[in-house]
Amino acid sequence: MNQPSSPILELQRQQLLLQMEYEEEKQAFQQKVDAIGLQRRIERGDAWWPIRVGRSYYNSLNQLCVEVFRTTTDDEDLDCNFEFGRPVNFFTAAPSSQTAPIGGTCTVSFVDPPRMVVTVPDGFSISTLQQEGIGIHLSFDETSYRMMFDALDRTMRAKGRLGYLRDLFYTRAMKAETFSFPDMHFPYLNRTQEHAVNEVLRAKDVAVVHGPPGTGKTTTLVEAIYETLRRENQVLVCAQSNMAVDWISEKLVDRGLNVLRIGNPVRVDDKMLSFTYERRFEAHPDYPHLWAIRKAIRELRSHRSHHSSDAYHQKLQRLKDRATALEITINQELFGEARVIACTLVGSGHRLLEGMKFGTLFIDEAAQALEAACWIPIRRAGRVVFAGDHCQLPPTVKCYEALKGGLGKTLMERIVEQKPEVVTLLTVQYRMHEEIMRFSSDWFYHNMVESHPSVKYRSILDLDRPMTWITTHPQPLPRGGELNSLEGTETNYTTLPSEGKLNSLEGTETNKTPLPKGRELNNLEGKETNHTPLPSGGAGGGYSNTSEAHLTLLALQAYYEMIGKERILSERLDVGIISPYRAQVQLLRSLIKKSEFFKPFRRLITVNTVDGFQGQERDIIVISLVRSNDEGQIGFLRDLRRMNVAITRARMKLIILGDRSTLCRHPFYRKLWEYIQAL
Repeated sequence: MNQPSSPILELQRQQLLLQMEYEEEKQAFQQKVDAIGLQRRIERGDAWWPIRVGRSYYNSLNQLCVEVFRTTTDDEDLDCNFEFGRPVNFFTAAPSSQTAPIGGTCTVSFVDPPRMVVTVPDGFSISTLQQEGIGIHLSFDETSYRMMFDALDRTMRAKGRLGYLRDLFYTRAMKAETFSFPDMHFPYLNRTQEHAVNEVLRAKDVAVVHGPPGTGKTTTLVEAIYETLRRENQVLVCAQSNMAVDWISEKLVDRGLNVLRIGNPVRVDDKMLSFTYERRFEAHPDYPHLWAIRKAIRELRSHRSHHSSDAYHQKLQRLKDRATALEITINQELFGEARVIACTLVGSGHRLLEGMKFGTLFIDEAAQALEAACWIPIRRAGRVVFAGDHCQLPPTVKCYEALKGGLGKTLMERIVEQKPEVVTLLTVQYRMHEEIMRFSSDWFYHNMVESHPSVKYRSILDLDRPMTWITTHPQPLPRGGELNSLEGTETNYTTLPSEGKLNSLEGTETNKTPLPKGRELNNLEGKETNHTPLPSGGAGGGYSNTSEAHLTLLALQAYYEMIGKERILSERLDVGIISPYRAQVQLLRSLIKKSEFFKPFRRLITVNTVDGFQGQERDIIVISLVRSNDEGQIGFLRDLRRMNVAITRARMKLIILGDRSTLCRHPFYRKLWEYIQAL
């Protein structure tokens, strides 16, 4: 495809692709709501029903809030897709009927399952929630798209600094300007981290910190922010997700910086809440006075008659003026004291930041953000520092035509291609055993990543193979052998023995899940099952493989028994079980919950999608790839960046389960299989 002749044309193309994505996602959202029903939405974490409505109150922003509580039993096994800023609607429903909406669109203000706080629009009647069968579900997010479209419009029309950055980012011939000064030395950073910080400080326009898994990207970014603040009074730090904002914010607080977090954190504890805007606002000495004025305004309005006098309007206006003046004073103090303003990319469009400008904008996890989203905060900044890894999780794009047209290409990727001189690759990783890291380094990073000596040979068991692939091609269970017979062979434990014992796993009992009695059920043939005809975006949707799910837990059980229960609990060896498909994740969670064997270890085991494990690590990682079919179809497993994330979560042991005959038709999986066999 020929490159557009100007930045404006490229931005117009981005706008068209974003419009396609908007229309596709809105239509798919409605189809999903209509097709999968309430119970499925509850299981997916898109709805809470039934709920209990708690107290209502006005928050520090003078918004009316309502507490709701999820009353579903065993809710710890349910996903939760509610998070700060997401639009939601209340509804009524009976178990077998359609949902009926109540009131207008509300906004999530705070989530810590089973409790959630939502802000309701003006005119919303709280009394409508006092009835049986009330629930709450996610609604389509128009706000994010509206902000992205607005950002693209502003960028296309821009003059001055924003116009300069736009032209620089889209024009290969334009060179990014830099300062010139000797390297500064940081004894607690390695050589590439130190180089990255120096390059950030030298950049007048743009810098990119490319951080492969485990290379200390956050450590480097925190130091770059700290050093920047020795030269500037305040910086803006953004990321695509609330979780990523929380992570970088916490590290900056630990470094001793005054952080003001716009928006509420995902992980709710006193430390995280203490630097949020709302908590700081409420803690200000003038807040009680402001609250009293606002209360007086509400009481005055509640007693308003149809024939209100001029005196009434004058009194109301005086109170409103005093409240506004106090709010401005408090905000000036809070923002004046803060060295770091932290928020999501979309959150940077918040009214609280209106009119603010920053010398430097830092965008963390920039490789996961749509380009249009990055332009929302860039308009507030003089220069931009991107940090992330475009070889890991990409942005979620649900419209195939938009993806094919280039919507999935991020602004960070564009700059890496156009301006390689501004990119610093971090090359020393501190997470993985050398042999786990090596495959990722060879395939994705041109063999440039190396292991720090402290982790190079880290392992749980002596003489343990750090990587194992158990192929799940359908065939009967063997009757002998040990766990090593699972490693890299054509063996697959898909027909579960009727007596509930696996001789091949040293005669240990399986979990207490009801198992088939000496026969292969159609779901236990080692073949995938698709539970939903609708695409589900980044989480992979409805594919599951029941046989592989059982085998996944049997393999983990066998490895646990080799380690020993006491050691696992005393050393708190943690496990991540990853599947690209949400249906498989839910199946695995259900099996673990029913398993007596895993009962003592449940707090050490996390089961989630690849997206859910972004930025995390575990001692042991088990990956269930699910896909098994005669046609060799592997769906979005062709997006190799997700597999890069999955395999690089492991510190010491990686166990992969997948049908070799299906997966190894793809060169990446064939190479991975051969690499593991050669260890």
